Amino acid sequence: MALPLLGTFREDMASREEKTKRTNRVLRISQLDALELNKAVEQLVWAQFTQCFHGFKPGLLAHFEPEAKAVLWLFLWRFTIYSRNATVGQSVLNIQYKNDFSPKQRYQPPSKHQKLWYAVCTIGGTWLEERCYDLFRNRHLASFGKARQCVNVVVGLLKLGGLINFLIFLQRGKFATLTERLLGIRSAFCKPQSVREVGFEYMNRELLWHGFAEFLIFLLPLINMQKLKAKLSSWRIPLIGAPNGDSTLATSGKQCSLCGEWPTMPHTIGCEHIFCYYCVKSSLLFDMSFTCPKCGTEVHSLQPLKSGIEMSEVNAL
Repeated sequence: MALPLLGTFREDMASREEKTKRTNRVLRISQLDALELNKAVEQLVWAQFTQCFHGFKPGLLAHFEPEAKAVLWLFLWRFTIYSRNATVGQSVLNIQYKNDFSPKQRYQPPSKHQKLWYAVCTIGGTWLEERCYDLFRNRHLASFGKARQCVNVVVGLLKLGGLINFLIFLQRGKFATLTERLLGIRSAFCKPQSVREVGFEYMNRELLWHGFAEFLIFLLPLINMQKLKAKLSSWRIPLIGAPNGDSTLATSGKQCSLCGEWPTMPHTIGCEHIFCYYCVKSSLLFDMSFTCPKCGTEVHSLQPLKSGIEMSEVNAL
């Protein structure tokens, strides 16, 4: 009786440990978001720093730009990773670095050596790359050419290593950067995360309506609304019949068959109805197969109304 209970207890403990590991595992998207937040903070700090030299001679900051960036990043490193074991982006997302080389199961912060080497690899490496680029840019000696090739090869190998590390990170979810993998520090939650059940009904509904709205935005410009309206009007007139007043006005030249107002520069398209010149011309430019919305006659020729007829209609008023 005791053995089955003991086995059930062990299975329960194992399931709890597995659940705890899954809960405390930092998602890949959270680690990538932390890196993007770090880049945004660095850009913001550098933009504020360059504003201090706005009134000085142009190009003054370019002479010591790598050193200025190194000092600023070192200042950020001192009050983030060195003191709080986390970058600015990680602090926002409740993440901090953990010493992965430690054999203990409990959280162990990175050692001082790991923090110092982190500063050397990130800040020092970036400074060395920028300074070497500025140094070799205006040097054309053979010795400098060989040194520049060596630096380019080293930088290329590091970029390749970063790419391979990123592919491994996408598969396993640990060590988002090559520096983290080499130093043995990985992201971990500052506080244990609780399992949350998220309902996706609202999100699915929003995505459905958003996709439907995008479909309408793509489809509506392809529909000739004016032609569709004219077609519906031509179908409606035989069914319900046109009012006598409108028909009389349209055929007598006192009303534009498109806008319904007194025709300005009246023109005809080959039928008995009258149009404003701008109304019918814009309709023809928009739709080459334009037809009369009253009778459905196709455009044979756009001709102005004779002045005698127009003046007789005006005098009749």
